Parts: sequence; structure tokens; C-alpha cells
Amino acid sequence: MASPSDVHVPSRVPAAGPRPRHPSTVDGPGPEADLPRIVPRRHTGRALTAAAALLLLAMAVHSVVRNRAFQWEVVGRHFTTAAVLDGLLLTLWLTAVVMVLGFLLGTPLAVMRLSANPVLRALSWGYVWIFRSTPLLVQLLFWFNIGALYPTLGLGVPFGPEFVTVTTVNLLGPTLTAVIGLTLHEAAYAAEVVRGGILSVDVGQTEAAQALGIGRRRTLRRIVVPQAMRSIVPTAGNMLIGTLKGTSIVSVLAVHDLLYSVQLVYNQTYQVIPLLMVATLWYIAVTTVLSAGQFYVERHYARGSARALPPTPVQRLRSRLAALRARSATVTPRRG
Repeated sequence: MASPSDVHVPSRVPAAGPRPRHPSTVDGPGPEADLPRIVPRRHTGRALTAAAALLLLAMAVHSVVRNRAFQWEVVGRHFTTAAVLDGLLLTLWLTAVVMVLGFLLGTPLAVMRLSANPVLRALSWGYVWIFRSTPLLVQLLFWFNIGALYPTLGLGVPFGPEFVTVTTVNLLGPTLTAVIGLTLHEAAYAAEVVRGGILSVDVGQTEAAQALGIGRRRTLRRIVVPQAMRSIVPTAGNMLIGTLKGTSIVSVLAVHDLLYSVQLVYNQTYQVIPLLMVATLWYIAVTTVLSAGQFYVERHYARGSARALPPTPVQRLRSRLAALRARSATVTPRRG
């Protein structure tokens, strides 16, 4: 029987001679060369659908560009004329004023709608109900002819004597009438937008603020409204673009906006289509700028909720270029 001393235990010391190198340092292809190459799946239907869509788009663009009825030389000649630019400035001014005044009036209406006071809730609901139920054109024509109902407007004691009276026709011109009509109309929608944004905030936020002893006004201003902006901004951006296009309806009141300025020109030259294209291109350009601004505003208010902010168009372009460079570097064989 062998004793423990007779058992030979192999030593962990490596034998003399060169040590084997790591497979990555060995000359020639390593074990990775034997792995099968991963081929991405081919989406034949997707490629055919994209090709058909691009073909239809190319046909539509070709028909628009090569159609002489559009008279693109006339479009280019009137695109930056003084009359068109003045109408564009009035359209932008009218849009900005109506949006600001609409939300200044709509925000208190939304707070009234959420109030515990039944009278305030009823008044807010009635305002929204009336102005959302009436077409905008009817409202503008009503305010334009308000002098037939109230020839004079006065300031004085309620149900008593008046100290100052003004003739309504001299007070309300076409531009002021358009501002009043559009503002009252937009305020009804702004109230619902703000109310929906406030209701989107979790009730626990308000309860936590009350537990800390924060007042209701400060809770609404510092806690609820900043979080509600995530829901308010997208809808408000759509309202802004809709208001920009909706200002064209004030042309029925002879307000010199963009559309009315274009109409004055083609009523003299009878070039209807090219002048309408001038207005269309300006509306598209301004809407594009507003859409880009809406994206960055939404991205700003998404900082508190999203783990990672959505990439900007410039960042997306850089990432795609980097991916294309990396793909070309892996496909192109190295020399030497």
C-alpha cells in the first residue's frame, strides 16, 4: 500500500519553454474567424412600399414644378413684395396677440371650472359651451355688427347713470373686432387645454404640498402648473398653428392680413393661382418654424419626466453619420 509520501503531486509551475500566447495575439485569424457572419434580414415588402411611395412623390413634385399654370416666375416676383410682407406681419402680430390674450383669459376660466364654487363652475362651463358651439365666422360677423345691437357703450354706475359714452362704430374697427372675436374664441379652447393639463397631474402632488403646509395658490403656481406644462405645450402648439391659419378668416372683415393682401393683388392682375401659392408658401414657412420651436419647448418640459431627452434633429443626423462611417469602416477591408 502506497504511503502519502509516495504519491506524486504535479507541480503548478509551467514547464520550460515558450508560453502560449493569447489567441488574439496569435498571427493569423483567430477563433472568431470560424463564426458565421450575421446577415441582416431583408425586408422586401418594406423596400417595395418605400420605392412606390417615392415614385408617387416624385410624380407629384414633377407635376407641380413642370405645370406652367402655377406661373412660378409670378410667384417669385410677388413673394417678397411690400404688400405681401405687410400682410404677413399683420398675420403674425394677430396670431401672437390672440394666443397671449386667449391663454390669459382661458387660464382663469380653467381655474374657475376646477373651483369648488358652483357659481364659478357654471359660469366657466357656460362660456366654454357657448363659444365652442358657435362657428368662428359667425362670431366675427356678430362682433363686426355689434353696433346694431348696442349703438353706444358707456361707463358708469351699474343699472344707473352713465358717465362716459362712446359710439360703438367709432370704437370697434375691423382689426380690433378681429382681435376680440378671435380672442374670445381661443379662450374657450385654451381653458379646456389648461384644465386638461392640470387634471393630468397626479393628485398625490397636491396632497404632498398640503402636508407640507404650502398654500393652494402657491401649490398651483409652483407645483401643479410646471408639471401640467408637459400636457399643455403640445396642444397649445397645435392651437398656435391653428390660430395662424385661422387668422385668414378675418379677410371677410377687410383686415389686411396675408390672405387679404394677396386677394387685393390678384383682383387687379387676375393671377389667382400664383398669388394663392405665395400665401401658401408663406404659411408653410411660418408653420415649419413654429413646429421646430414647439419641439424644443416640449423637449425642455420633458426634462423632469423622461429618463433621456429625445435627440434633436442635429443629434440624429450626427448619430446616423457616425453609424454610416462605422459601417463603411467594417465593410471596407484594411490595407497592409
